[in-house]
Amino acid sequence: MEFELPDEHRMIRETVRDFCETEIEPIAQEIEDEHRFPAEIFDQLADLDVMGVPIAEEYGGLGGDTLMYALVAEELGRVSGAIGLSYVAHISLASKPLEYFGTDEQKRRWLRPLAEGEHLGAWALTEPESGSDASSMNTTAERDPSEHSSDDASAVSAAADGDEWVLNGTKQFITNANVAGSILVKAVTDPEAGYDGISTFIVDPDEDDGFEVTTVWEKLGLNASPTCEIRFDDVRLPPDRLLGEVGDGWDQTKHTLDGGRISIAALSTGLAQGAYEHASTYSQEREQFGQPISEFDAIRDTIVDMHRKTERARLLTYRAARTADAGDPVTRESALAKLDASEAAREVAEDAVQVLGGYGYTTEFAPQRFYRDAKLMEIGEGTSEIQHLVIGRELGL
Repeated sequence: MEFELPDEHRMIRETVRDFCETEIEPIAQEIEDEHRFPAEIFDQLADLDVMGVPIAEEYGGLGGDTLMYALVAEELGRVSGAIGLSYVAHISLASKPLEYFGTDEQKRRWLRPLAEGEHLGAWALTEPESGSDASSMNTTAERDPSEHSSDDASAVSAAADGDEWVLNGTKQFITNANVAGSILVKAVTDPEAGYDGISTFIVDPDEDDGFEVTTVWEKLGLNASPTCEIRFDDVRLPPDRLLGEVGDGWDQTKHTLDGGRISIAALSTGLAQGAYEHASTYSQEREQFGQPISEFDAIRDTIVDMHRKTERARLLTYRAARTADAGDPVTRESALAKLDASEAAREVAEDAVQVLGGYGYTTEFAPQRFYRDAKLMEIGEGTSEIQHLVIGRELGL
């Protein structure tokens, strides 16, 4: 029996599914081979009014909930992990923090263009040396050194009261950075304050001098979604580019990652579903020894296990989304969903390659793309090892 969904949610899912099958699936391998970001697809998604699904209508969004957004992410992942990745980074990392923590003016200036699909957004946390220790960062934001001496004890408060901020540092593995109209950047504003010394700033890549994309990475998969290294060299930001209060950056990050993990879980579920469907269809059409290979025990059992893993991932993802929509704490549920769905995506995709045999290893068939795309799901938004740590803490271990 299919998971019970409200009529509005089913309608959105069907609309996006039709679009994915008509517009994205035919070019999914082509854009991956060309390493091309398909801007035209995101323009069309904006026309469908899904670039701000969980954003309030007041700020240009659809006014949907987390579950509706997860359904869209899943459908995109079912045909293209790369398009799905750029989409979820745009929503959960670049847009939702502005809605959660921004002023009305910031929401009008920065959130509305994202929700309406005028451009994509990005979120810059990771640094070359930080790895899984996301709080370890060297990017700094200081008040304008030309106006105050470097040993002025009132630096942070002065900046909050109206001085410009000067941003310096490097961020690594940033999705959408070279196609973004705005980037949320984490930086240290008080080196002595630990977690409480991290703040968030809004950077305009087109207007802010000193911003540079230094690398667009070649990757194992997901090459139609740009992953960049970016550098800030004395980027001057007015005080209204601070998101929230000085020192709120790490609490904002934890809240954002809860939603981001649901995003990756939904995208992973889509990847698993796509891989499963390709393998199931192939197994029923491909004949060996006079019968479809799906009738052989080994293949049948593999397909059943692929289905089981996909359904389990879907249920955990939907539960996490509904928990978030109920306004309840979601750290444990989002980590569980992300951990299970990301591993399911990789396992199901690997099985799909195996079911197709030699064909599964060729780019003429989709399973190899799902397999390569799925691996990142176990790394982004916190590795599987970090999810075990998060869940253990939630269990009091």
